[in-house]
Amino acid sequence: MIGALILGFLAGVIGRVLMPGDVFRHMSGPASWLVSLVLGLIGAAVGWFLFTKLLGIGDEDVFDLGGILSAIIGVLIVLPIAGFVLRRTGMSPERKPSGPPQAR
Repeated sequence: MIGALILGFLAGVIGRVLMPGDVFRHMSGPASWLVSLVLGLIGAAVGWFLFTKLLGIGDEDVFDLGGILSAIIGVLIVLPIAGFVLRRTGMSPERKPSGPPQAR
């Protein structure tokens, strides 16, 4: 359990650093940590499925620290999809520009 949390957090943080302009870039503090953790856990599951089930590489442990590379790759797959979905549904946590609209 603790290994899964550590794996998820590390993979989420590293994945968010490697992905410039992600939809969560304006977040800070505990909310940002929680997003990194959730993205990392989802990315670990995606990476495990991709490598273990589709490619036949790896073992049956989804959330072990040996799978950090596949978890980071999973985050790099999940992050743009999450950004697309959140922007499309209007639920993006990105800050809206303040002030009056600029004339064209």
